[in-house]
Amino acid sequence: MTVAQQQRNKAPSEVAQRYARAFYEIIAGKADSSAILERLGRFLEAIEDNVELQAFLSDTRFDPRNAAQFASALAQTLALGDDLRRLIGTVARNGRLPELGGILDAVQRLEAKAHQIVEVEVNTAQPLSDEQRGRLVASLEEAGYAHTSITEHLDPSLLGGSVIRVGSVLFDTSIAGRLARLQHAMKGAA
Repeated sequence: MTVAQQQRNKAPSEVAQRYARAFYEIIAGKADSSAILERLGRFLEAIEDNVELQAFLSDTRFDPRNAAQFASALAQTLALGDDLRRLIGTVARNGRLPELGGILDAVQRLEAKAHQIVEVEVNTAQPLSDEQRGRLVASLEEAGYAHTSITEHLDPSLLGGSVIRVGSVLFDTSIAGRLARLQHAMKGAA
């Protein structure tokens, strides 16, 4: 799991939430809000996948006077559109580039909350097959989670099985989790 993905698993900071609420209010009434949110998701994935971009965004030596130029170049390179270009420019101008990933994540969380989408995080040692993914979705729907957003992560340290987080509820059926519980039980018996 990358540093960006680990940070995404944490709740966004208050600063990130304030920027996200302001941006979400701006785009919520727009006819192309779903396109903006789709581009935002691609941008967040680009940040998570690019270590150099993560390092640049977290570099506190960025000169805010270059914010407009930086925002324009990034928006053009990644085809982000004017709304995200303005958000990036504002964030950069205010010296908050290290918060950008958290802001984008907070916007996605606001969208999910507005549409009552439950976030599901699936950690597995091996990638899920289409059949396994289908069974997971069916099980979630059966449990009353009709609207879900599933994020999958590979974690070879699990050895097998999976760790699934549905909202704040954790289901650990991994071999590593079972071994840890067995070790804990054996310590208690000794």
